[in-house]
Amino acid sequence: MTLRIACAGEAMIELSVRDETAATLGVAGDTLNTAIYLKRAAPQCEVDYVTCLGDDPFSDRIRHFIADQDIGTGGITTLPGRSPGLYAITTSDDGERSFTYWRGSSAAREMFQYGQEPDFSALEGYDLVYLSGISMAILPHKVRLSLLDWLVQSDVKFAYDSNYRPRLWENPATARAVNTMLWARADIGLPSLDDEMALFDQSAGEVADRFTALSLTGALKRGADGPLSLGERIDQAYSPAATVVDTTAAGDSFNGGYLAALMTGADQAGALMAGHNCAARVVQYPGAIIPKDAP
Repeated sequence: MTLRIACAGEAMIELSVRDETAATLGVAGDTLNTAIYLKRAAPQCEVDYVTCLGDDPFSDRIRHFIADQDIGTGGITTLPGRSPGLYAITTSDDGERSFTYWRGSSAAREMFQYGQEPDFSALEGYDLVYLSGISMAILPHKVRLSLLDWLVQSDVKFAYDSNYRPRLWENPATARAVNTMLWARADIGLPSLDDEMALFDQSAGEVADRFTALSLTGALKRGADGPLSLGERIDQAYSPAATVVDTTAAGDSFNGGYLAALMTGADQAGALMAGHNCAARVVQYPGAIIPKDAP
């Protein structure tokens, strides 16, 4: 039976700034990046993307891009008169990136709000639902809490990455409260160490202790140091990327490689290695989505 996976969140127009006079136009977004790398690593899985887009040319560009990546578009709702968000990436000499966003009126902020009450039917019927902290942060707080209730009442396998972006949340206290509830519900956890240190004002050791105490499978991502296994102790070495051009989507691509391996039968050690190797390839290319034919 074909595994069905839904990734929900915000797909955006990406401007990757190469120098003072040129930029490359693309499409990306944290959960979309994960969906694409998951599908590439496990083409036998059915991977759908759930979001809202407008009826403008840039929304059309995003929709066509998603379809071209063999990602299902049946979960995309079109909102007339709305448009997607946009962000620009600038990259330092050592590959670290910074972002500038224009997303305040993004159509994706209307996800699950198609009637008088929040509607999560777009997430039903899947073997795995994947969300991120960005997916949650862009929603009104009432909808967030309703989505949490839906997840608690559903028996769907749930994977989560907090992907903390402070400017998207009303305040740190709300972000901490929502993420604490999400980590308590998650079956698969894919946090990044730096995000969790910033969100909960904890040391690296405190973050590691907090996650190893939870009853979930997954990985605490630690960049070039390699992931810390969650749920099962795994001791293995991870080779660093040969070169680092752009760290955009490093965590998202890890998630895609890890989930693809885990959902198709790999053990924890194999899934961790698959995620790390995927991310190590991605950081050697500019932008979030590397070419399909990249080695």
